[in-house]
Amino acid sequence: MANSKLYKGSLVTIILKLLNESDKMYGYEITQKVKALTKGELKITEGALYPALHKLEAEGLLEVEVKKVDNRLRKYYRLTEKGSKETVTKLQELQEYIMTMQVIVNPKLSLE
Repeated sequence: MANSKLYKGSLVTIILKLLNESDKMYGYEITQKVKALTKGELKITEGALYPALHKLEAEGLLEVEVKKVDNRLRKYYRLTEKGSKETVTKLQELQEYIMTMQVIVNPKLSLE
């Protein structure tokens, strides 16, 4: 994506949406899923992802499960009940924002 600043404000919503669709995911898996879904247009860096995951965990929206995989510890993230509710809210907010931006960008498509 030409302007990565545009998606940074949506990072939490992206994370919540992906975790809502999966039982659990680990960090690298999240980055690869976003990359695949967007055909490489969005690339989430570890420097952006992990602080967001830690913040969501601190807010009680995620729970963490640590498992040993190939002699390495891997952190899996899963939505809490509170996280599931917040996902619905964040997705509604994002849809409203996109509709508002669409009105600004292309007023001919706006609903009267």
